[in-house]
Amino acid sequence: MITVKKSGYLKYKKFKFRCALGKAGIKNKIKEGDNITPKGTYKAIKLFYRADKVPKIKTTLKKFKIKKNIGWCDDSSSQFYNKQIKLPSIFSHEKLHRKDDIYDLVIVLNYNFKPVVKKRGSAIFIHITNKYKPTQGCIALIKEDLIKLLSLIKKNTKIKII
Repeated sequence: MITVKKSGYLKYKKFKFRCALGKAGIKNKIKEGDNITPKGTYKAIKLFYRADKVPKIKTTLKKFKIKKNIGWCDDSSSQFYNKQIKLPSIFSHEKLHRKDDIYDLVIVLNYNFKPVVKKRGSAIFIHITNKYKPTQGCIALIKEDLIKLLSLIKKNTKIKII
């Protein structure tokens, strides 16, 4: 089990990585856009990656290449809320193909999946950070630490955020 603590550290077995968390800290999630990293236990369910920037990645997670037309819907009025979508889209979304490199590696957590509750929050990812700046609710590690973590974890590894 991976443990993520308010102190800004992610622990897995004997490894400890510094991480960035949501601007509003770790709490019970209230709504979409509240900048909270949600307290709870989740599973790592898949990995999106930029093959042009991280061509070889060692992991047992199911891997999906990020293409320019892949997004994640954060529009609670959409039937695709908190799901991967094809771009362009009329619904509010995050682009996974970005210039700033933070989504070169994206572990998707199963937050608010089954059932999806409208306005409860979407897209809780573990992704890359360059400066440990607070996130909009995700967990962010430097690229080298995220690559190491990916090599260690298994599909459905539990992530406990406390």
